[in-house]
Amino acid sequence: MWTGAAVALAVLALASAVAGLFGGAIAALITFIAGGLLMHGYHLRNVQRLVEWTRAPVGTPIPPARGTWNLVFADLNRRSRLSYEMREQLASSLERFRDASQAMPDGILYLSADDRIEWMNHKAEQHFGLEAGRDCGLPVTKLVRQPDFVRFMHDGGQAASLVLHSDRRAGLTLMIQIVPFGDGQRMVVSRDISQLERLDTMRRDFVANVSHELRTPLTVVIGFLETLVDGLEEFRPDEVKHYVRLALDQSLRMETLIEDLLTLAALESGASAGEQRVAVSPLVLDIAEDARLLSAGRHEVSLDIAVGDGDVVVLGSAKELRSAFANLASNAVRYTPAGGTIRLSWRRVDGGAEFAVEDNGIGIEPRHIPRLTERFYRADLGRSRESGGTGLGLAIVKHILSRHDAELHVESEYGKGSRFSARFPAARLAQPPVQS
Repeated sequence: MWTGAAVALAVLALASAVAGLFGGAIAALITFIAGGLLMHGYHLRNVQRLVEWTRAPVGTPIPPARGTWNLVFADLNRRSRLSYEMREQLASSLERFRDASQAMPDGILYLSADDRIEWMNHKAEQHFGLEAGRDCGLPVTKLVRQPDFVRFMHDGGQAASLVLHSDRRAGLTLMIQIVPFGDGQRMVVSRDISQLERLDTMRRDFVANVSHELRTPLTVVIGFLETLVDGLEEFRPDEVKHYVRLALDQSLRMETLIEDLLTLAALESGASAGEQRVAVSPLVLDIAEDARLLSAGRHEVSLDIAVGDGDVVVLGSAKELRSAFANLASNAVRYTPAGGTIRLSWRRVDGGAEFAVEDNGIGIEPRHIPRLTERFYRADLGRSRESGGTGLGLAIVKHILSRHDAELHVESEYGKGSRFSARFPAARLAQPPVQS
């Protein structure tokens, strides 16, 4: 650059000297001034072009130049290109970071030093009922106004986390944490723990129910035995037999409960019972006969197998299917008053097949239906215990059907009866064996 300036000055001085030789001192001075003005104009023009380039959109090519300015423009162009590439890399990294944040299963809120929302992912929008386009730039505590959340934010997240039950979405429970970063900024992380909370509630209920269900008959057994031990000689033989019979009934109830618990545990463990070709027709014939025996003539029990559907074969476990079908049939007997009707059926439906139990018993209120397959859930607590139910039957049915890719459907009208159906997909059906 300095070499170029020196050469320009030397050329100007030489031109002035030549002008002085031929035109005198005035001509030399005029030539020198004119050359200086031309050089100054040239530099001003390049400075103007440089200023115009700096105001142009990012990525605009730098204008061409000659001489010293060519070197200047070349250096600026190289620096501009490196800066542009760095910005592109940063923008790409930021975009990947945002994509990763959007893909996270947790909600993410980035807050400024004064707790204004700078950015949020889709999960955070769902968790807090926000919209990025509308709510970014606003204080988070003005948008999420639940007292526990506001207090947690004001305390700076001194507690490890906050469990927040959303007032915008019923049944949504969030675990919220605050992570400081940058220059006074904070990141709010929200995780949906609704399912974990439900599972924990179910676990606590399960333990409490098992304890209660076992304690009740055990208390009765102990009471009868203590009565007999304390005054055996005072009771007549028929009274002793009566007390022993009651104790035996309660013991059998405990045994049934334990067997159901073991069955449910085996089903939930996923242990395979093996896959067989189960001929359903003779199976449901046996179930209908068992239902008649359980009813002891108090109900009209019928079985309907559609013409041509008696040879349908299901791939699965005969033992498990018998347990599921028997549970549905025995429930119908337990919850149908004497004189009622119970209808069992087996037929093809929509390419698959369906086993159904229909009764005109007490029916089920709509609010109970979604929870019927929960362990120990009873729509009619008193009647269930009177009839010897453990509260695990439909939970067992649900697990068995799930293992057979089948679904349990419940239709009921309170006071008029119910219909429980197990529907098997076409993939679970097989052709009957060829008779030789």
